[in-house]
Amino acid sequence: MSIEAWYIIITGALVAGSSALLGSFLVLRKMAMLGDAISHAVLPGIVVAFLWSGQRESLGLLIGAAASGLLATFLIELLHRKARLQEDASIGISFTWLFAIGVLLISAYTGQVDLDQECVLYGEIAYVPLDQISFGGLWTGPRPLLIAFGLFFATLIYLLISFKGLKLLSFNEDYAKSLGIRTQVWHFSFMAMVSLVTVLSFEIVGAILIVALLVVPAATAFLWTRSLIPMLILAVALGVISSFGGYLLASGINGSIAGAMVSIAGLLLALTVVIQSLRRRN
Repeated sequence: MSIEAWYIIITGALVAGSSALLGSFLVLRKMAMLGDAISHAVLPGIVVAFLWSGQRESLGLLIGAAASGLLATFLIELLHRKARLQEDASIGISFTWLFAIGVLLISAYTGQVDLDQECVLYGEIAYVPLDQISFGGLWTGPRPLLIAFGLFFATLIYLLISFKGLKLLSFNEDYAKSLGIRTQVWHFSFMAMVSLVTVLSFEIVGAILIVALLVVPAATAFLWTRSLIPMLILAVALGVISSFGGYLLASGINGSIAGAMVSIAGLLLALTVVIQSLRRRN
């Protein structure tokens, strides 16, 4: 297997690990579709960043997308807490409204410009080996791989610091409040972390893959265990298996790498459902 193949596999595995760790808490809190919501809600941030700078370089657009993602999480919380709407309804309203604003801005102000969110932000994991970065001529490697490693490390540090708060918030928020834990602080810090990982991963692996990696490995692990730490470990392992197996599948059929990784993750989920159904029957 070539070094370029390993670049893709390792990058996918790192993104899968970050996504699985955060996605486990999303599944436990019944907010699994937040990643999909953010993937749509970033559009107005992309357009505003372009209108402000007049350029399509990725850093400015990523900053705009991140700000829009954070705005989406704030709106979701506002509708859920203040307007007393259900969490899923709050997510649906927030991302469709922001996405509609983005479409409106594109149609009104960028009609003569080739500004498409699929082109300027959403990436493709197959392009990982092409985006090389050099450090003083001593080492050259893919920039997406470094970003993925940084995101995974940052996610681990965040969870080590906030594990107790997130655990109580996910299983019994009222009990957490009775202990004097500031649940709002943990909630917004978690939403910010999800937004950061989701938006930065768009450029690395693409929207479809990051949304799937946030949900599918965590949901599969949830079917195997109700203990949090084993669930986190299993979710990460399933994400890594999906990355490696997906690349092998894509190479074998000469198909989309991202699509193959999602397909492997889906097959693992389907296999889990079948096994659990048979176990219940017996």
